[in-house]
Amino acid sequence: MNDYFFTEEHGLIRDLVSDFANTKLSPLTTKMDKEDYFPIELFYELGKLGFLAPTVSLDDGGSGFDYIAQSIILEELAKISPAFALSIGAHSNLMLDNFYRNSNDVQKEKYLDKLITGQIIGALSITEPDTGSDALGMKTFAKQQDDYFYITGSKTYITNAPIANVSIVYAKTKDENKNYHISAFLVDLSLPGVTKGNPMSKMGMRGSLTGELFFDNVKVHKSDILGELHKGKEILMSGLSIERAVLASISLGISKTSLKIALEYSKERIQFGKPISKFQMIQDKLATMYTETKASHLLVYWALSEIQNDHKKNKEAAASILFAAEKSTKHSLEAIQILGGAGYMTEYQIERFMRDAKLLEIGAGTTEIRKLIIAKDLIN
Repeated sequence: MNDYFFTEEHGLIRDLVSDFANTKLSPLTTKMDKEDYFPIELFYELGKLGFLAPTVSLDDGGSGFDYIAQSIILEELAKISPAFALSIGAHSNLMLDNFYRNSNDVQKEKYLDKLITGQIIGALSITEPDTGSDALGMKTFAKQQDDYFYITGSKTYITNAPIANVSIVYAKTKDENKNYHISAFLVDLSLPGVTKGNPMSKMGMRGSLTGELFFDNVKVHKSDILGELHKGKEILMSGLSIERAVLASISLGISKTSLKIALEYSKERIQFGKPISKFQMIQDKLATMYTETKASHLLVYWALSEIQNDHKKNKEAAASILFAAEKSTKHSLEAIQILGGAGYMTEYQIERFMRDAKLLEIGAGTTEIRKLIIAKDLIN
């Protein structure tokens, strides 16, 4: 690997995950898309290979790598199935990495090994029916009584919710002066009062199960507070910056596959007696796709290198996913255009990548929210 962001170990990870994705994940993509099927057996296998916990230290049972390694894993999976990459990202980054950075020794003893190996599946619960982009306006409330908190509310559009065993749940809490704050809780989703909604039917990212979680006076002990009481906002905001930088790699994977499919087809498709790759209008599309994909690659991994050392690199993270996500949608559509009628058919699967790509312009903060974050950081 010749990019200065990568080590030899990063290259080995890329090769291993690429082989895994092409040999084991690829045969399942049609079933995943048609049936909204999540291949749990592949999730377990990634756990055995150590790819669910690249940011957890070796001493704590993880792989001891970094966010660049985590993103390489997601990029390679996304080249074959962005949906599977999304579910892995929700577990390994949104839940596990967040948990690992903020948990205490007792909490690690309870959950860490099982999350690392894939024995349990994690989720992150922020979004609510009435609070999407306005995440801090959440209504889920945790009422304290002695050493316990009773959580009531609901979360929606939660990746992995239908299959998750544990979730970081953000809820409003009230201090002794009756001021409201946000706190993060570790919630076992088998507890009384927790109800899972049915998997939501989505336009794309099918096979990555999305759903609602309902909390009806769910009793959790104060020992299940992640970080400090009333300090959940800090965990939430730093987690979102890391999430944006890491999930941008899924968009990058989509762009790379879109270019690959378009280029291969343009060389094979004969019209007017020659491959369509010989026509300047096709060449224009291919050249633009290549340039923008290379720019996405550089921006994504530059942002990750920045985030690795400073989790508050908000504009860098927002810029990487803003650019990569918009370009991945564009590139999948351009690939469909180059393939023509064939691109509209399910045989080439590029239409699946197009449907998957759009989510990355919405999740982890919409395109518009990302622009606001960038502008705010620039101005202040």
